[in-house]
Amino acid sequence: MGIFHGKRALVVGGTGGIGLATALALASRGAALTIHGGNSAERLGRAIEQARLAGGGAVTGFLHPVQAPVEDAAASILERTAKINGSPDILILAYGPFKRCTVQDTTAAQWRFLAEHNLIFPGIMVSLAIHDMINRGWGRILLFGGSNTAEVRGFTTTAAYSAAKTALGTLAKSVARNAGEKGVSCNVICPGLTDTEYSTAQERKYNRERSPGGSAMAPEEIALAAVGILENPAFNGSVIPVDRGLWV
Repeated sequence: MGIFHGKRALVVGGTGGIGLATALALASRGAALTIHGGNSAERLGRAIEQARLAGGGAVTGFLHPVQAPVEDAAASILERTAKINGSPDILILAYGPFKRCTVQDTTAAQWRFLAEHNLIFPGIMVSLAIHDMINRGWGRILLFGGSNTAEVRGFTTTAAYSAAKTALGTLAKSVARNAGEKGVSCNVICPGLTDTEYSTAQERKYNRERSPGGSAMAPEEIALAAVGILENPAFNGSVIPVDRGLWV
């Protein structure tokens, strides 16, 4: 039996893209899975069916849009998860809206929205979920940063989004310092440019032209790295580029 057998996993943003690929990888390794989705019942139903076919034991899911105030959304998602599948041993936060805009053209509302959804929301989720993990003496948290957000650097068109994603490294390292000795790990994956079902033709062209080797990454590549990090407790407080050496 693998490390995930009998563990309860919650994947926030698990109905598509990298989140879905990670959910399927966990299901195939025996985790009892709860898939969170935003608005599409069709995508949620399809994700649950795929997870069951992948070998997942108990697979459940629900829709809950992440809307302001994000603290209410975070608490509600964890409460619903606990009711249907118990408090999660594994928390995957694959949700995070993206906006491309220069610094000078980014509005106050856009700064607030991107910070709330890409940093404050995951921060609250982690703060709420970690208590039960510490009490059980075991927990795994995986956050998803953005491309090239493993360290502080400048961005021409994604400053607000990338600033929030870069700050997730501080969150992960803080969890490691506070709860590492209690058997809880928290890490950040910074994926390369990845094509998903949500990618537009223009985005796919951008990804292809700027990715090493001339081809974008697939969600399954990121998911493979994700489960490897979750399996290995030596990763704690780590911010890990999974991007084939991307530099744009």
